[in-house]
Amino acid sequence: MRSDQIIQRPLVTEKSTLAREERNEVTFAVDLRASKHEVQRAIEELFAVDVEEVRTMRMPRKMRRVGRFLGARPQWKKAVVRLAEGQTIEFFEGV
Repeated sequence: MRSDQIIQRPLVTEKSTLAREERNEVTFAVDLRASKHEVQRAIEELFAVDVEEVRTMRMPRKMRRVGRFLGARPQWKKAVVRLAEGQTIEFFEGV
């Protein structure tokens, strides 16, 4: 699997922003089949940074209703990546 297929998008939330500022951790949505080692290799390749630790978790399906129709949002995987001291990844956040 290629690096750009493993990393789907950065997650920019209040919680992830605090983690980035306080603990130098960056959060990404990643491919469900990706392992921690693949995520680490992809982050190091794409952003040219050193990764110290990768934590992954599977986020559960959520039920959604539209009128009388019931469906489910898909399951997805989140990776929290701690970067080495002095390393950063900057995202473009809209104006």
